[in-house]
Amino acid sequence: MTFRTLRGTAVAIAAGVLFAGPAQAASMPISKPTVTAHFDLTAGQTPENIALDRNGSVDVTFALSHQIARISATGRTTVLATLPAPADASAVAPVIGFSLVTGLVRDGNRFYVAYATGSKAETGIWTFTEDNRIPVKLADLPADGAPNGLTINPATGILYATDPVKGAVYSVPTRGRQRGYATVLSSAAVLRPVTYLGVNGAKVRGEHLYVTNLDKGTILRTTLTGRKAGTFETVATGLTGIDDFTFTGNGTQLLAAINPANKVVLVTPARGRAAKVTTVLTATDGLSNPTSVAVRGHQAYVTSAAYSTLNDPNLLTSRIANH
Repeated sequence: MTFRTLRGTAVAIAAGVLFAGPAQAASMPISKPTVTAHFDLTAGQTPENIALDRNGSVDVTFALSHQIARISATGRTTVLATLPAPADASAVAPVIGFSLVTGLVRDGNRFYVAYATGSKAETGIWTFTEDNRIPVKLADLPADGAPNGLTINPATGILYATDPVKGAVYSVPTRGRQRGYATVLSSAAVLRPVTYLGVNGAKVRGEHLYVTNLDKGTILRTTLTGRKAGTFETVATGLTGIDDFTFTGNGTQLLAAINPANKVVLVTPARGRAAKVTTVLTATDGLSNPTSVAVRGHQAYVTSAAYSTLNDPNLLTSRIANH
């Protein structure tokens, strides 16, 4: 997430200029990019995170309108739930400067969503079900931070939430006696911001937790053992502005959204040498500050929030081959 232009500065636009390269169309293994749904920026429909749903649909968080919405395979948008407005109208998420809904996890019939308002009353993880779409708070997180990335370990039911402002990852059990009790999994130096935002996207894969650091441009991973994270190892570097990501289904290969640069990259980790990074989607294909990525079979989905472009927040779909 890169929000600086929305706060009235040109920093994010400048970052986009620094990252900008020659325009190009989709590159293999990505093909046939199509913008499936266009959203209303003036209504706060800025898609920040994505989760797969049934019947070819996906669910997204709209950061600025504080909503969770379902996007059908044909591009129809249906609002599922709306988070309550901050009780303190003057409260804003630190660094970011406004309240917003961020990470999203769908676990069967239940949804989990991260909310940052700068107020203790709302900041944390919220949940609702398909049958009861009234969100309730599951876990408190520090109000002087801004929870963002959210993922779940399906084997344990534990959520992991990143906070790019505080440079920390929290664990939140969703069942058992510790349900809803957040603890710090790690606040290692590699997670901290440099000038703006640190640890951002998050995904569990097997026994590992993968995260990104937006300022440092890194993808990191640690082994999930017990209540504290192990040492984080670097998977990839040189990805400044990286937001969320997902695995392609081909080993540890992944697709990552590079927000200010308006591109999606394919990252192929390699033992003993630098990961291979290939740009596969750009603004030419319809990206407008991409925030998150999802893959289902041979279909890839990318949300764009238009935080600094201020033009055409959307959902882009494309075909992904060779996995």
